[in-house]
Amino acid sequence: MTTPTTPHNDEWWRSAVIYQVYPRSFGDANGDGIGDLPGITARMEQIARLGVDAVWLSPFYKSSHKDGGYDVSDFCDVDPIHGTLADFDALAAEVKRVGLKLIVDIVPNHSSTEHVWFQEALAAGPGSAERARYIFRDGKGDNGELPPNNWLSVFGGPAWTRVIGPDGAPEQWYMNIFDSSQPDFDWTNEWVQEQFDDILRFWLDRGVDGFRVDVAAGLAKKAGLPDWTDGVDDPADHPFFGDPGSHEYWRRWRAITDSYPGERILCAEAGVDPLSKLALWVRPDEMHQAFNFPYAGVKWDPKGIRAIIDESLEAFGSVGAPSTWVQSNHDQVRHTTRLAMNDDETRTGDLSGLGPRSTNVPDLALSIRRGRASTALMLGLPGSAYLYQGEELGLPEVHEIPDSFRQDPTFFRTAGERYGRDGCRVPIPWKADAPAYGFNTTGESWLPQPSVFRELAYDQQDGVSGSTLEMYRAALRLRHEHNLGHGSLTWIDGLPDHIVGYENNGVRSYTNYGTEPFEIPAGRVILDSGYGIHATAADSHDSAEYGDGILLPDETVWVV
Repeated sequence: MTTPTTPHNDEWWRSAVIYQVYPRSFGDANGDGIGDLPGITARMEQIARLGVDAVWLSPFYKSSHKDGGYDVSDFCDVDPIHGTLADFDALAAEVKRVGLKLIVDIVPNHSSTEHVWFQEALAAGPGSAERARYIFRDGKGDNGELPPNNWLSVFGGPAWTRVIGPDGAPEQWYMNIFDSSQPDFDWTNEWVQEQFDDILRFWLDRGVDGFRVDVAAGLAKKAGLPDWTDGVDDPADHPFFGDPGSHEYWRRWRAITDSYPGERILCAEAGVDPLSKLALWVRPDEMHQAFNFPYAGVKWDPKGIRAIIDESLEAFGSVGAPSTWVQSNHDQVRHTTRLAMNDDETRTGDLSGLGPRSTNVPDLALSIRRGRASTALMLGLPGSAYLYQGEELGLPEVHEIPDSFRQDPTFFRTAGERYGRDGCRVPIPWKADAPAYGFNTTGESWLPQPSVFRELAYDQQDGVSGSTLEMYRAALRLRHEHNLGHGSLTWIDGLPDHIVGYENNGVRSYTNYGTEPFEIPAGRVILDSGYGIHATAADSHDSAEYGDGILLPDETVWVV
């Protein structure tokens, strides 16, 4: 089967590899244990050396910090723990200097309860124009003591919080499909839409190249806010994810980004199934990209990976969009760990996470082998791709975080039943023998770093042949050299069931999902995900470029 993609060489986002930076955990310039913008700026050359095309910054805005910065209290300013607007401008200038694009997160579904707009809504009272900015409703029951409907928060517990009036008496409820500190905006309100028009322009005027749009499928809620029961009603009829009413908002945003010079893009974080429905978010007059979360959720399974690649290329291709491949981010267990797990203890997107009581923590060596092999497979595919900070070092999910250090609202809203996302957000290691492994110079860290970070630190891998860091650099260099992002995929038939093989722009990729070695067909191997991990005759060469050989289990090679 061949699935072509149409070259659009003037549209950088169609083939771009974009590197996600989670500001709290990337680099800490002032030593307080929390990452900041100057800490990111100081490491921008290392990002550029990796070979990516753009950087995406997770939220750095003023925040109440109940949800890692996604509870925004001012959409047009930098939180003091991360720096200042001047620091942002310096970072943006450095991004441009090293030749990269800059994407920033934007959070349109909700604000923090500390935002002045919400504080004004509370003060103004029921029926006011200020309350109409958010989704306030009277409760059910004789005295309004029951929530307006039975919706549940993504983080656990009810999706409604009751307001206490100035006289101390309970009154209306407001919707929070995430934490109670994150009230949902009412996007049917023109005032809300106009405020976000201005927010977009504020950052576009500062030179950003686009936005990763948080909860892009959640702005429009089902009319009438009816009760809904997961597993009974059709998941495709979800009451607050995937409602078609959202599309008009993205057309409005697309018109704004298109009014600026250059290719300014919108990428949707949209948990929408199936992919044929998600593709509606990336029609030519809406978003440019949408994260392919079904791809990120595939297990270590050859049939599953082939099926989701076919489905992805067909669905996104039907609307003229590239598939946007992703494996890890700040919201899910790192793929290095997840792909070595054998059961459903942790599923992509369910926020369960791993912790000290988890019984399914896989072997690190197996995790790194599969993580590298999966990345090599992904970076050979046509389309765009996103990488999450630290995956280029082979970082695993951190599970040994004591409960007393946990900060994810999921942990607290489920009384510790679900660990949440702290394990993928631990500050990354730069130097093996430095305080906090080089995250800063003081040794402070907002989440504890495990001892394994020492051997995986950047300085232990930089320039070391066969290291995970060098494998990523090689894969990204070869991806550009062979123009794989603008290529087309043809499956290689006649292979054993445990081998997944495809060809793209003259490069053949083979991945071994089984337990038996596979003899690589004739050709020159230009990338070997296992090089430096296993000992074969080929490893005696000075590089991974050698002739015919053996593909061991849990490895990927590219052959020309």
